[in-house]
Amino acid sequence: GEIQDLQEGGAAFQIGCASAAAFWPAANSGDCGRRKKGEDEKTSVRKEDAPEALPSQTPPASKILKGEEKSKAQATPVPAARQRETGGGAEIGRQRERTEPARVSDHCRDTHNEQQLRQEEAEFTSLKSSWEKAKFRLRLLEGHNDIITCVVAVDNLVVSGSRDTTVKVWHVPTATEHKNLGGHTGGVTCLSAPPPEYCKRLAWSLSLSDKERFILSGSADCYVKIWALSIGQCVKSIYTFNAVTALCFVPEEDGYIITGSDGGKVQAWSWHTFENCQSINAHQEAVTSVQSQGPLVFSGSAEGGVSVWENRCSDRDPLKLLHHWSDQVTGCGGGPGGRLTLSPRGDRVFLAYGRAWLKILHWRTGTMSRLTNHSSITGVTDCAHQTGGLLIGSCYDLANGESSLNLFCLPQCRYLASLTWADAPRILCFAAWTTGSGDHRWVTGGRDLIVWEQLPSSGKQRGDVTVKRDSRLESCLLESEGDTEDDETDDCEDDDDNDEAGDSRCDGAEDAGSSSWLRCVLQ
Repeated sequence: GEIQDLQEGGAAFQIGCASAAAFWPAANSGDCGRRKKGEDEKTSVRKEDAPEALPSQTPPASKILKGEEKSKAQATPVPAARQRETGGGAEIGRQRERTEPARVSDHCRDTHNEQQLRQEEAEFTSLKSSWEKAKFRLRLLEGHNDIITCVVAVDNLVVSGSRDTTVKVWHVPTATEHKNLGGHTGGVTCLSAPPPEYCKRLAWSLSLSDKERFILSGSADCYVKIWALSIGQCVKSIYTFNAVTALCFVPEEDGYIITGSDGGKVQAWSWHTFENCQSINAHQEAVTSVQSQGPLVFSGSAEGGVSVWENRCSDRDPLKLLHHWSDQVTGCGGGPGGRLTLSPRGDRVFLAYGRAWLKILHWRTGTMSRLTNHSSITGVTDCAHQTGGLLIGSCYDLANGESSLNLFCLPQCRYLASLTWADAPRILCFAAWTTGSGDHRWVTGGRDLIVWEQLPSSGKQRGDVTVKRDSRLESCLLESEGDTEDDETDDCEDDDDNDEAGDSRCDGAEDAGSSSWLRCVLQ
């Protein structure tokens, strides 16, 4: 029995040695010999010492590195199923780390947008409420004997130009004529007021007071004249070889005067030398509006085209064409004799061209939007003006002769209120400024020249204008356009249940709005 036990024990030790050799190839075979001799008492000690490698069993560091590189190179890829089993939890954790912050940021963004929308709505409600209480007192400025075509405000003075060939300066507080600037031999079509710093430069060169203010006037007599307001004299005349139909001042570098002519030409003139810097055949019909916005110049013509120019501030050819949008894009084509007025704001240009709505051109992309300015298709919009956060569009109803001013808040273009009164004349031009107390003062021109003075909410007198709201305009929102011509046709067809009278009024609005009345500027 003892022999059999020894044999069985020897076999067990041989199996143990084989297992040890599989894990530690450099193990000394002498250990197995000692186990065969029956040294059982050392078994427990050997189990404790097994994890520690003996000095003779530890390979050099270079062999370890080579062995690891070789094993990595020969390693077979782990099956996908096993990867999912072993690494799925970590991957899910990483995905959660990526998605959870995104969800939190989306939630914060949505909350911020909601708060911003609520704030904008509250501001609009407050603004609308304040305008519903507004009142204006009107004062007629009498002196012109023909249609007033252009107005501009300078300090407490209003300057107006008329087809009667005169430029008049009015003192607003007393509503009296301050100066009568006669010198043009043709109808005055446009006015512009250079900023004070540019007036100071010219005043210094002319040995005038540094507080002198100047006004530019353009006329059908082909002249641009520069007037000193305090002395009431023309200090400079520029002959342009073309009837001047629009002009503006560009306050960049030394300053530039930009003019538009009845033949579609756009010209640049130096404010320093008063010499011609550039002449461009920019439009096919008369240039009816030129406006500046920083270094940019916008020109609009009777055929409905709009050009955007960049002033590069050079002595020769300062204007570089950035974009030109034809009447097919703007939808403002009214045929010969039409009149397009511009009012730029950032990336948008508001267009008034004798229709019942205002067009909005996104001049970088050429996309168009439309803002309803009259509840009837017989209404025409003659001019648009911006002051502060307001967009003001003039409107005249060809059917009943009513005239009004519609107010929209910017930049949302939401309808605020309308101003009108009995026997109000058609408004062709507009200027605005604010007093030291923040009240509005406006001046409108057309058949009559009228100053609007905002009043306190109390103390209404007979003849004062109060605000009215047109419920039909409240539901009108800013809408984008696809095919402009189709939209215009649809508007004419949709109103008045497609009756023949509605169609005839639509045609009449086009003819009267874009031709007969507005040709007065050039005649």
